[in-house]
Amino acid sequence: MVKKDKITLICSECNSRNYTTNRTKNLNKRLELKKYCPKCGKTTIHKETK
Repeated sequence: MVKKDKITLICSECNSRNYTTNRTKNLNKRLELKKYCPKCGKTTIHKETK
């Protein structure tokens, strides 16, 4: 059974917490995704935070 961790994604420009997702616990890198930020009104990089 794979253990999953619930994480929150934060916008790199305005620091608003917009998205939550799951990922496996055994990854060492922080997740970075390009997502739409409703506060900025454009697509920005969202980084993982705990």
